[in-house]
Amino acid sequence: MRITTLGCSASITGELRSTCYQVDDDILIDAGSGAGDLSLAQSIAIDTVFLTHSHLDHCAFLPMLADAAGSFRDAPLTVYALPETITILREHMFNGQLWPDYTVQPVPERPYIRFTPVRPGETVELGGRLITALPARHSVPCVGYRVDNRLASWVYGADTTFCPDFWQALNHIDNLRYLLIENTFRNDNAIGAQRSGHTTADILVRGMRLLDHPAELFIVHMEAGYEEITMREVLQAANEFKPQMLQRGHVFEL
Repeated sequence: MRITTLGCSASITGELRSTCYQVDDDILIDAGSGAGDLSLAQSIAIDTVFLTHSHLDHCAFLPMLADAAGSFRDAPLTVYALPETITILREHMFNGQLWPDYTVQPVPERPYIRFTPVRPGETVELGGRLITALPARHSVPCVGYRVDNRLASWVYGADTTFCPDFWQALNHIDNLRYLLIENTFRNDNAIGAQRSGHTTADILVRGMRLLDHPAELFIVHMEAGYEEITMREVLQAANEFKPQMLQRGHVFEL
């Protein structure tokens, strides 16, 4: 199994792309601006998208992906998300005003998108790959995801502040290899992080110390222009866990 980092930033400036991870050739975890780098052939190959939540940096390219590939596909693009996320996207994105309602268009019998609800703890199996929704604590309903091929697991924690249930869930993963944690804010904005449901270096290390077994730690979703100082804070607080800053284009092999 191969997971390609199409985007892992909180920004789209310059060479940065917002959150999107490609699992093999046919699955996306989130559909931020990183999805825009897929070729038409690659877009057509995407059968399934798992959304963490409704914020635009994680789902804005979903409508364009469906639009570009829809007429070439024999079946709808299956989009897994929390029921609350599905409701938000139906009301505010696929509403016929911001974008066509591709859950019933171009014709109800053959729509471009099919929403399927998923809840924390539920697992979807696709071609021997197990994708499990994990708890998160953000400003809107949100989940992280575990991708497991039964040999090793890759986990993306999504946008979240300190969430004990997330760390408890990780301690039940006996083959955890890669762990991606957001660190959007600097420590001097701890109040903002708590209010908006994001992480600082101090919050990160608080969670990491609940982890019972080691994993390769990657830091994602940092504020553009503050990556250097943010990563310095992460290294100062959590150096024992050997954190690395994830870069666009990085490929995980499991």
